[in-house]
Amino acid sequence: MVILIDDARWPAHGTLWAHLVSDSSLDELHAFAQANGINARAFDLDHYDVPARALDRLVAAGAEHVSGHELVRRLIASGLRVRARDRPGR
Repeated sequence: MVILIDDARWPAHGTLWAHLVSDSSLDELHAFAQANGINARAFDLDHYDVPARALDRLVAAGAEHVSGHELVRRLIASGLRVRARDRPGR
């Protein structure tokens, strides 16, 4: 089990956002998010959007900080990736 987080680079709502994913299980991702106070509404099919201010706290809690490229590569390898064209409304 590895929980991954990338750099907060995506702007919205007055802050930058990072992605939090699992490399093996949505159940472990949800458990990690819940244990670390991340609201369930932040979940977006295969990842959680988390604000920049949470990055250091989530790394301290055990998330592995990786580049965005590495995060996507490992998410695809896990079989958990939901492609943009497969997302509802697209």
